[in-house]
Amino acid sequence: MVNKSKKPYVDNGWPQVADGDHAVTELSSTRSGGLSPYGEDTEFPVPAEQLAYVHPQTVINR
Repeated sequence: MVNKSKKPYVDNGWPQVADGDHAVTELSSTRSGGLSPYGEDTEFPVPAEQLAYVHPQTVINR
């Protein structure tokens, strides 16, 4: 017997766009493939002076 009470999957994370627009940004990008999460203005490698990274130091409790 088939369970007919199961509801179909709906992706709630898909963005709402105007009629005729595309939610997939790769279609309107200047490059093919995945886009950088850092934006198109960031050039790598980034100089160390511009990074906000602080290396953790472990203090041994004796």
